[in-house]
Amino acid sequence: MTEQDPRKDTGDWATGDEPATGPQLSYLATLARETGATVPEDLTKAEASRLIDELRERSPRTDDA
Repeated sequence: MTEQDPRKDTGDWATGDEPATGPQLSYLATLARETGATVPEDLTKAEASRLIDELRERSPRTDDA
């Protein structure tokens, strides 16, 4: 995250240790198909958010080039 990024660090989330949400898991499934990645089971919200960021960088759909 850059200084200009308003997002709160996932380590600071009050609910970061709760189970990942349905929308997070759905988006992860899409990104996993696009990138060939495997999504672990039992992710927390914070873990899912970090994995989404990682897979978005690898996804051809979100290529900013």
